[in-house]
Amino acid sequence: MNCPFCNHNETKVVDSRPTDEGQAIRRRRECLKCFKRFTTYEKIEDIPLIIVKKDGNRQSYDRNKILNGILKACEKRPVSLNVIEETVDEIEKELYNSMEKEITSQYIGEAVMNKLKEIDEVSYVRFASVYRQFKDINTFMKELNKLLNED
Repeated sequence: MNCPFCNHNETKVVDSRPTDEGQAIRRRRECLKCFKRFTTYEKIEDIPLIIVKKDGNRQSYDRNKILNGILKACEKRPVSLNVIEETVDEIEKELYNSMEKEITSQYIGEAVMNKLKEIDEVSYVRFASVYRQFKDINTFMKELNKLLNED
């Protein structure tokens, strides 16, 4: 670590402590040449996720889009906000653990549907009807029948 005052490349760590609820480490350093002190922060590097849409467009991952979709599907259902946030956390963890830099929106949609199926079947059907763009009552019934046959 180069000193910001004299640009000397030898420093020593005087003090270290966690910050941001353990997501970063604050280090107090001292230059071994000019003896001035400065602070550095060490944190985990975020891997930017790119979402590939059905039409081929790419956009940055936005957690709020998943959250809003699940909130809308669970509207007026007995699903707590805490459960919804935990679900989004699980999906997000799965996305980042895949170590892929680009993820298709279809993959995310299927992940959301799988989680909703476990939480609340009505919310699952609501989400599926929008996600799969049911054209008529027959496609809607096919999805319901699949759901009923799994039980």
